[in-house]
Amino acid sequence: MTSTSDRFNAFLDVPQVPVFSTETGPLTGLRLAVKDIYDVAGYKTGCGNPGKAAIAEPAARTGPAIQILLDAGARFVGKTQTDELAFSLMGQNAHFPHPINPAAPNRVTGGSSSGSAAAVAGKLVDVAIGSDTGGSIRAPASFCGLIGLRTTHGLISLDGAMKLAPSLDTFGWFARDIDAYENVAKLLIGEDAHRGQLTRLVALDWLDSLPTGQGEAAEYQRMRRHAEAALGPVAKTGPLSFSPDELYWCFRKVQAYEAWQEHGAWIASGDRGLGPGVKERFEFGATISASDYAAEIERRDAFRRELAALLGADGILVLPTVPGAAPLASGSHDELLAYRERALMLLCLSGLSGFPQITLPIGTVDDAPFGLSLLGPAGSDLALIRLGRRVLDAAGTKG
Repeated sequence: MTSTSDRFNAFLDVPQVPVFSTETGPLTGLRLAVKDIYDVAGYKTGCGNPGKAAIAEPAARTGPAIQILLDAGARFVGKTQTDELAFSLMGQNAHFPHPINPAAPNRVTGGSSSGSAAAVAGKLVDVAIGSDTGGSIRAPASFCGLIGLRTTHGLISLDGAMKLAPSLDTFGWFARDIDAYENVAKLLIGEDAHRGQLTRLVALDWLDSLPTGQGEAAEYQRMRRHAEAALGPVAKTGPLSFSPDELYWCFRKVQAYEAWQEHGAWIASGDRGLGPGVKERFEFGATISASDYAAEIERRDAFRRELAALLGADGILVLPTVPGAAPLASGSHDELLAYRERALMLLCLSGLSGFPQITLPIGTVDDAPFGLSLLGPAGSDLALIRLGRRVLDAAGTKG
């Protein structure tokens, strides 16, 4: 393993390669890990697939967003596991030992940024880079008790990263504390493009109904009260023009179609040994026609306009990050699939709109973490982090 103390299966089992970082800077002393869909000079980018790793050449240069952090003094520790081709939400890659959730060892870490979440939650690093297409920052952060932001789509460069679904892919990272989180954000974002003050909390009834049981629903209401204590009362809004099922299938079809366009030729050219779930999701993408995809893009654009109008310049949507605690690692395929489908109904709002969403580790269900989310207008990423700090303070959480 990259780290002899990696008891959480977080890191790739590959030889270490020296990676240069500056000795002084705003991130000096911060230990950094990077998901194995990003290029790091001297390392192969395996993307969670042994066949990809076997034919890959070591990267000649490090992806620009990661290089910014190295140039700021962050110390590279190693590359972390990812679900296969980043196309899963549970963190159980069929080809490798599954990362262990340090906050709830009998439960999944979440994915596809599984190793990065495990490395931060297990205190092997201070910050770890991941990505979020369908929830791969937000779900693992909620499952492992971490802070995680799905950034505004297109805000941070994904050069030097494997593409999954380009109109949905975003750069992201995990941290245990808000100071480290904000320090990274300042370097990568600079200033928010959004100029309005976020002062108005809003909620949607159908989102509030998605927690999986009474305990989860009660904990979500408790978390929401902390948000209200920090940011003011929640105003309920009328229903959107789109049902949860419409948004879920819009997301699924857009993601699967684009994923097949990116990887279908390689998958179809030989036996790639794709793991269960991943294989079927790519096969689904192959069935979607260009006209069906175009119709879903129109639906997505209409939804984006409606959500933008609901938020205006000052609105923040509050919602549970996922339906509850992470599923049990021993759960059946059908149980994990049912959880994934329910989770995507929450996670797809940020993905379809391209708007930023932060998850905060202020809840617990069945002795396992459960996150609360704030979703803001496009370009309000730093504002969400700062509002998150206020919510963490109100909850008495050290994050």
